[in-house]
Amino acid sequence: MSWLMASVYDWFMQDMERACGDAWRREILAPLRGDVLEVGAGTGRNLDHYAAIDRLVLAEPDAHMRKKLESRLPCPHAAKRIDVVSWSAERLDARDAAFDHVVSTLVLCSVGDVARTLAEIRRVLRPSGTLVFLEHVAADAPGRRAWQRRIEPAWKHVAGNCHLTRDTAKAIEEAGFRLASLTRESARKALPIVRPMIRGTAMPVAGT
Repeated sequence: MSWLMASVYDWFMQDMERACGDAWRREILAPLRGDVLEVGAGTGRNLDHYAAIDRLVLAEPDAHMRKKLESRLPCPHAAKRIDVVSWSAERLDARDAAFDHVVSTLVLCSVGDVARTLAEIRRVLRPSGTLVFLEHVAADAPGRRAWQRRIEPAWKHVAGNCHLTRDTAKAIEEAGFRLASLTRESARKALPIVRPMIRGTAMPVAGT
């Protein structure tokens, strides 16, 4: 099934990206500098929005997605050095405190273990580093959230383990991060069940 996801993902996302996704990615990614790790890099949708990165590590465990990602390279405007690796988000093969920023865009909905993923992200971040995120989440409106719950079991099977009802902002805080910025907004042109989105940055809390 992963080959199908890789082949249709960009087409499926194109209307939402034109309406708001590209602008949101640019907003959170363009300011980044230094050494950056992107988890679940997928087909490389973020590459157009990086600039002046010293080192960019793109982690994508799915071979079909990774093939799409590699087809977008080289991308010299994004970073001085780009490495594509097969690390899973739950097990990052990087030393502690290796990165200034870790990027997660539409990834935490589908990882098998959110807490472990966030623990790994925190481990590889430098003390002054940031987690930069764009994720779809459970709806605030009870009616839409109820529909998300009904659809989620089938949706996970056809959409690569994508969960519709995760409270990702809460999970980030519970993993020992402080939310430095958080914007909640509906994604125009997306399916109603995935329209509730959050984006922002979080910093590791010292001593937790």
